[in-house]
Amino acid sequence: MLDPEFEEITEGQEELGKQKLRMKWATIEAMVGAEKRINLVANDLVEHFEKRIGSMNGKAMIVCMSRRIAVEMYQVITKLRPDWHSEDDSKGAIKIVMSGSASDHLDWQPHIRSKSAREILAARFKDPNDELKLVIVRDMWLTGFDCPCMHTMYLDKPMGGHNLMQAIARVNRVFHDKPGGLVVDYLGLADSLKKALAEYTASGGKGEAAIDQEEAVKILLEKFEIIQDMFHGFDYVQVMKGNISNRLSGIMLAMEFVLNQEDGKKRYLQEVLSLTKAFALAVPHEKAIAIRNEIGFFQEVKAALIKTTGDESGRTPDMMDTAIKQLVSRAVSSTEVVDIFAAAGMAKPDVSILSDEFLEEVKSLPQRNLALEMLRKLINDEIKVRSQKNIVQARSFSEMLEKSVRKYQNRAIETAEVIQELIRIAQELREARKHGESLGLSEDETAFYDALAENGSARKIMGDDKLKFLAQELIKSVRQSVSIDWTLRENTRAQIRIMVKRILRKYGYPPDMEKKATELVIEQAELLCKEWSNH
Repeated sequence: MLDPEFEEITEGQEELGKQKLRMKWATIEAMVGAEKRINLVANDLVEHFEKRIGSMNGKAMIVCMSRRIAVEMYQVITKLRPDWHSEDDSKGAIKIVMSGSASDHLDWQPHIRSKSAREILAARFKDPNDELKLVIVRDMWLTGFDCPCMHTMYLDKPMGGHNLMQAIARVNRVFHDKPGGLVVDYLGLADSLKKALAEYTASGGKGEAAIDQEEAVKILLEKFEIIQDMFHGFDYVQVMKGNISNRLSGIMLAMEFVLNQEDGKKRYLQEVLSLTKAFALAVPHEKAIAIRNEIGFFQEVKAALIKTTGDESGRTPDMMDTAIKQLVSRAVSSTEVVDIFAAAGMAKPDVSILSDEFLEEVKSLPQRNLALEMLRKLINDEIKVRSQKNIVQARSFSEMLEKSVRKYQNRAIETAEVIQELIRIAQELREARKHGESLGLSEDETAFYDALAENGSARKIMGDDKLKFLAQELIKSVRQSVSIDWTLRENTRAQIRIMVKRILRKYGYPPDMEKKATELVIEQAELLCKEWSNH
């Protein structure tokens, strides 16, 4: 049976013309599917794919010209790699996805599946962690099929126009920090690929489909040189050669070296990300393999920086983890993220109770820039936790932190001075957690107390005892009056507002401060109701 694409291509042709084209197609199929050629392609493909997934986890698709070629390609590949084969659809690293019937060739029957069986394979192929890494298709899964973790397509079928554009779209789906997909061309389709790519981009496709591996290698080496320049004067090669202990301390020194540069952290994280993407497209090129250990070291420093000082790029930790693991986990000599506290010989802190001893240890770190970034992250993490409970505290400490960091960035104070300021903020954060306990209030009651006492004159006029009682009355009334979805109902919010005003007036809260206090208490009530509804 000829490829359905042939029928599409020849639609509207006279029968005589169709017959000539059919003969031409059959001739091409015979050439492409010659035993010797299938063996050559399969050997090259297996070698390329093993190097590629050895450096970057992910999936690949082989597009064959006919079902016969697909089956024979499978047979040669599984002969080369018997452990990839499994008769069980829930196991095995390679599968063919094709349609067929009971009248088809006997050798084809194991690969002809029902729709539900194909759906099981689709779910496996879409799962980045499943062992199914390679699928062989003729026309299935080339349209309307999304597998974001697929990063490579091996084309061994004449294609053009819309069909080729669709194929490019399959391999080019956005997946966290995955770069554009790599298309490996076994039939000299470069011109068609470039034309289809232009159509793909014009029609709204995102990213770039990588066609020229040499171009990827060129970009890789450029980015590699930029990062080498950032480490000019720092012997990172010596660190790479050291034992585990020396390597850990070396990574600390490398982080300090980066942080000591103008906008060093931001530039370093961006450049290593670009390097990683270029590396993902360039493997298994020998020039990429030659520098993978150094790229691995750069990644270790990057991962340690993000873990220790945070990442301002907006990517979530989950996204970052997935991206890093997908792109270089198997290419580096060490995949452990450096625990900077262990490397510095310090116990990992409980952020909520930063002890004076721990703060003194940080202050004494010889790596001043690293100490500063570490403190900033720890304080910022604690402020984020507070922001889920206590609006007033979170805002107050966030402003203090921002002010200190701004002074440092504007060079108004030195590193040692800003470290001292951050230590003071950390100590005040710790004391703020205790102040509710000293008043005999629960954490939730303290949040309302802080909202009421935000205006210092209200505290002077009313006194602590009255504000404490008022906070307890407010939280009692809010708990009784709201439903879980109250934040979505404007009329319920209005009722809460009236209730808060009534309680404030009843217990003598200063009228000139009532409006501001009401808004703050409403905001605090919303926050706590969200938390209550989650428990």
